[in-house]
Amino acid sequence: MITAFVVPALIERPDGSFGVALDGKPLKTPAGTEIAVSARGLADAIVAEWHERVPRGKAPKIDFAKLPLTRIVGAALDRIPPKREAILDELIAYAETELMCFRAEGPASLVERQAKIWQPLLDWLALSYDAPLIVSHAIAAPDQPPSSLAALRKALAAMDDLKLAGIGVAVAATGSLVVSLALADGRIDANGAFDACELDASFQIERWGEDSESTARRAGVRTELIVAERFFGLAQG
Repeated sequence: MITAFVVPALIERPDGSFGVALDGKPLKTPAGTEIAVSARGLADAIVAEWHERVPRGKAPKIDFAKLPLTRIVGAALDRIPPKREAILDELIAYAETELMCFRAEGPASLVERQAKIWQPLLDWLALSYDAPLIVSHAIAAPDQPPSSLAALRKALAAMDDLKLAGIGVAVAATGSLVVSLALADGRIDANGAFDACELDASFQIERWGEDSESTARRAGVRTELIVAERFFGLAQG
């Protein structure tokens, strides 16, 4: 029997949160958790992406890659609560080997570009999170101050599950906790985040050109950052 999907609809829940109805039933995560968020704008956007991206006329196999906002909320509801400490460990590991702390010794144009784009973000992190990080020109990662790592962990631990889920998306795309925090806090936008995390790759492409594999990878990074920026804005609204 073919099951038709009705147009997805917003649910106003008794506790003041918002969910999504599909075919008159609450939308749930793969683990069976009912989707519910406090920001109406985020719920509206989830309704819109189901309306725009899920075929009508039959019950399809859902491709959550095409439903990025739903995917991030699902991670916030299912993945983060039972594994919060482990996820914090994973994020702090990025700070221990922070991308922007590895500086080139040359050529001069690359050194200058790294200082121009990366150093203001490290300065912002030190001021906003009381977490100065050490820059190195060596191959090995510098030993970051334990006090800075502790400050970052404390700040991350205080964030709600939605923000942590968004940061997880940004970190996976950028490889940088600093860039991800700056994006989450509105210090930079998706384009600025892309320029920062892809600085070295962009420099090499300018000199040697770009192959199709690199083009596809970079397009994926940019797409994820645009999604993350939108998610942060909706979740805070």
